[in-house]
Amino acid sequence: MALSAPKASPSPRRDLAGPALRAFFNITRLWGLTAEQERVLLGNPGRSTFFRWKRDLDGALPQDALERISYLLGIWKSLQVLFADPAQADAWVKRPNDAPLFGGRSALERMLGGQVADLFVVRQYLDAQRG
Repeated sequence: MALSAPKASPSPRRDLAGPALRAFFNITRLWGLTAEQERVLLGNPGRSTFFRWKRDLDGALPQDALERISYLLGIWKSLQVLFADPAQADAWVKRPNDAPLFGGRSALERMLGGQVADLFVVRQYLDAQRG
């Protein structure tokens, strides 16, 4: 009697990919972002990989992309809590901001710096605003 190998369970990153990508593209649609801005926020995946993710809303996501999406989800959620009007919350990312962190630039400009830390500091700033 031959023993069969146990079935490998799907990678946790693979299980999260679909929901994470759907949430990401829903948020970036609300924010009116371009494909190039979306790519930067995801960590600059290759163009074919990016457009496959966008088309299929699935695929194996690297840990870095999941971390970036997690920060963006937190940013979006914080904005929804801080602003009663969802449209105002979504517009905030593109408005110039005088807070020292932004130096007159928008939060989106800061987030498009390309580093995970750029997303982290915007998330941290909004969490502090929430109290």
